[in-house]
Amino acid sequence: MKGRLIVLDHHKGQQIAALMVDGRLDDVWFDTEAPRPGTIYRAIADRPVKGMGGMFVKTPDGPGFLRHAKGLSPGQPILVQLTSYAEPGKALPLTQKILFKSRFAIVTPDAPGLNISRSIHDEEQRETLMAIAHSEMGKSDMGLILRSCCVTADSSAIAEDINAMADLATQILAEQTGVAETLLEGDGPHGLAWREWSEPAEIETSSGGLEQHAVLDALEALQSPCVTITQAGHVYIEATRALVAVDVNTGPDTSPAAGLKANLAAAKDLPRQLRLRGLGGQIVLDPAPMAKKDRRQFETALRNAFRTCQVDTNLVGWTTLGHFELQRQRARPLLQIDLS
Repeated sequence: MKGRLIVLDHHKGQQIAALMVDGRLDDVWFDTEAPRPGTIYRAIADRPVKGMGGMFVKTPDGPGFLRHAKGLSPGQPILVQLTSYAEPGKALPLTQKILFKSRFAIVTPDAPGLNISRSIHDEEQRETLMAIAHSEMGKSDMGLILRSCCVTADSSAIAEDINAMADLATQILAEQTGVAETLLEGDGPHGLAWREWSEPAEIETSSGGLEQHAVLDALEALQSPCVTITQAGHVYIEATRALVAVDVNTGPDTSPAAGLKANLAAAKDLPRQLRLRGLGGQIVLDPAPMAKKDRRQFETALRNAFRTCQVDTNLVGWTTLGHFELQRQRARPLLQIDLS
């Protein structure tokens, strides 16, 4: 099937949202037992961590770690937001810079000012959106970011979204005092699909859609660490406790350019593979053999591939042994769907 298809369904009681692009699984959201990123807590400051400038705090979902915690005293209540999924055995990663994010608008209480997505270049569109922002935010001290999908949205829908997020922010910010409490849960899979997959797409909501559109088959294939990259070769993607190892291998092609072809094909598909598998943290690529002069072309392919990826990824660079390192936010949970 050509085009974009969003499948919203449940599998064995687990809520799942899948995005198919031209018949191939491009993205997936699913619920886990872990707290959802975006969850807002009223936490209680516990104990500072000397030398790191951070503090452990108490939340209803367990201990959390707050970076750059200044001026806090043990026992003090504080509003914090979960930024990503915690590593096994570690505290919840938290921030004081709370965001209220929706499909069209992001309200930023700690960052005043009205801003339009930099991906919107048309000056007339920017002026129209800025007028909407001024009209809805008025003299509010909170900041606002209008997202790129506002370009194709109706002005009334944008205004409604801004008001909803501003009202929610006002409500949550009024909950400064009290015991540790979950004030707002992060969006679930279907909510994230509506929020993040804003490009035009057909939407399938009927029961059994995951099977009908071969989503479960695609998820089953992800259980294997081996990924075939067309005729260029194959890639092994394996997670350890310390890092994610990506090993690129050539296929039957024995020409001098075989290594470069395999590496370029792997670079193009790597963001999708990491996204679907829920992998983040330190990522080490072991490319197929190629000439040093081809490294720049490989780096360019990686940058182009990750440019449109919504998960923050830092391309660190080459090691002495010829590996390429990346640092990626743990924005997704490890793939955990019962396919038995």
